[in-house]
Amino acid sequence: MKVNAQSVNFVADGKLIDFVQKRMDKLDQFYDKVISSDVYLKVDNTSAKENKIVEIKLLVPRDKFIVKKQCKSFEEAVDSACSSLERQLVKKKEKLRAKA
Repeated sequence: MKVNAQSVNFVADGKLIDFVQKRMDKLDQFYDKVISSDVYLKVDNTSAKENKIVEIKLLVPRDKFIVKKQCKSFEEAVDSACSSLERQLVKKKEKLRAKA
């Protein structure tokens, strides 16, 4: 799957980009027709500890999933967002099987 990772207002290090790529690649286990994904990593300028925002747009045939999570670290936010996407992809797959 093609993962397009973009960091907004900061420079993401290689470890973070690799982590995002590996975590997104695991989504192929749940739904193999994923076309591409856009991952936006943002830092919110607030004094709150949970200021890391991850937004993921996932393109599948005839559909698009968008998930936005805010956590203390990017890794935690990516994990949370991917877990949410996994549930959505499983639901979509079950609906497709029900129609067939």
